[in-house]
Amino acid sequence: MSDPPRRVWKRPLYVLVAIGCLVSITVTAQSEEDVRRPSVVVAAVRRARPSVVNIHGQKTVSRDYESGKSDGTRKVNGMGTGVVIDPRGYVITNHHVVDGVRRIQVSLSDGRETVARLVAHDLSTDLAIVKISSDSQLPVITIGSSSELEPGETVIAMGNAYGYEHTVTKGIISALHRSVQVSKGQSYDNLIQTDASINPGNSGGPLLNVDGEMIGINVAVRVGAQGIGFALPVDEVMKIAARLLSVRRLENRWHGVTGETVVVADRKSEYVVTSISRQSPADRSGLRSGDVITKVGSVNIHRTLDFERAFIGHGLDEEIKVVVIREDEPMKLSMRLDAAPRSSNEPIINQRCWQLFGMKFKKVLPSRVRRLNDRYRGGLKVTSVRGTSPAVAQGIRAGDILVGMHVWETISLENLAYIMNRNDIADIQPIKFYVLRGNETLYGHLPLNVATKSKTATYSR
Repeated sequence: MSDPPRRVWKRPLYVLVAIGCLVSITVTAQSEEDVRRPSVVVAAVRRARPSVVNIHGQKTVSRDYESGKSDGTRKVNGMGTGVVIDPRGYVITNHHVVDGVRRIQVSLSDGRETVARLVAHDLSTDLAIVKISSDSQLPVITIGSSSELEPGETVIAMGNAYGYEHTVTKGIISALHRSVQVSKGQSYDNLIQTDASINPGNSGGPLLNVDGEMIGINVAVRVGAQGIGFALPVDEVMKIAARLLSVRRLENRWHGVTGETVVVADRKSEYVVTSISRQSPADRSGLRSGDVITKVGSVNIHRTLDFERAFIGHGLDEEIKVVVIREDEPMKLSMRLDAAPRSSNEPIINQRCWQLFGMKFKKVLPSRVRRLNDRYRGGLKVTSVRGTSPAVAQGIRAGDILVGMHVWETISLENLAYIMNRNDIADIQPIKFYVLRGNETLYGHLPLNVATKSKTATYSR
């Protein structure tokens, strides 16, 4: 009578064990598949990481750097991040990362160490281009678009956070079109707000979407808050980068093309010619308004930045092949660059300097300034000083070389135009200035006859 019950209970036991084995096999197979197929975030990081560099350097700043008041100086160790935007070693970062740094040290994702030089910068957006040397072409970041971003989208921040290189954090877009004042000398408009952790050292690094495309440049954090960071939208970054890397600015060459980046289907971008200067190289080549430029030399063109950087390194007598789409048909043209015509804005800027500061200037060769003091990249020579002016009251005289005002360098008249056009110039006056007299640096404070406004600095980079 005891045998049947034993047989009845053994059969379900075997069935349960068999089911357990099947479940175990299934789970194991899924786990192995997960290992073989990384998440979208992992894939995005893998795609972008080779194009991200880490920046280190030391600079000397005043003890009250933000307010502009001098109470001695101190040396600080800076850190930041950069993104490769041209395979020849052009890297975009924040200007405050490299501003005043004598030796810009850069480490690449493959472990190589090198030194960069500052090529150009834009004070209003706090962006800068540095150039690093490499024996081989460098991987370039994939550039996305910030035109269709929405709150709630997943984003990834990458950078040199607190010196921990290639730190990756994930979050969402919290808001768009934020305006942020980080100091009396710097404010930003139209920023992307994110809760992806952004820390000191992340400045200049990429904000990525889940496809590994750069949609912004990390720039600021909210002091005392958690999960409030900001990035410059990539569409604006690319416009500034195109201007900073223009062949006219870097090599005094001229093509005569004005164009714009247009986002078409599937978030693809193309570069469309909007106007051609008369008697320019572009005019002679046969380019027309409405042409879509797809290739210049060996560079494929998708946006304004591509078009500008494609001309770097080409001589005046060199024939450059240009491929365009005109009325849906491909065409091949050729172009030879001209020397850039002289800017007509310099007399106007100088006149404003005469009225506001009581000085007129002319540009000095950077090599001459560096021979006097290698701390400075360039300056403006004072050619005349008005008899009754803030400048003469401070002891400035003809022959001095103006190398800086407040926290900004003064290498070109455009730098002075930027300072004079700032909405907050009344808040930082009397504005501190630095001049070279011989090899000695002198400074003082210029009172300006401008209306005073008040603003509160609540953010810090």
